[in-house]
Amino acid sequence: MNLALWIVAGLLAVVMLVGGTTKMFVPKEKLGATAHGGWTNDYGDGFVKTLGALEFLAAIGIILPAVVDIAPIMVPVTAVCWVLLMIGAMITHLRRHEKLPVVANLIYLAMAVFVAWGRFGPESFTG
Repeated sequence: MNLALWIVAGLLAVVMLVGGTTKMFVPKEKLGATAHGGWTNDYGDGFVKTLGALEFLAAIGIILPAVVDIAPIMVPVTAVCWVLLMIGAMITHLRRHEKLPVVANLIYLAMAVFVAWGRFGPESFTG
């Protein structure tokens, strides 16, 4: 179970890192022109960059606290925050009638729920 939690957290960290750095460093106009990035046209540049920074920080928060054993409770807390972010992402994509991103967000949400459940519960770092 511990290994599965580490694998899922690692996969989520990759998703968070790629998504976050893309939103921070790719111009909003270029993101808006992609197949599933049209939502960025509905928001300001600052919002998109802030969202990218939060995703980048989430990538760090889902792995690093447990690795360095400093505030490992941040791992499941980060996972819960990611769940909330994915709910917001799904709402945004549903409003735009984009089905594929909703499915991807649902998968990421399920992965984050698994990490939060596992790290708050049976495989807690603090227990």
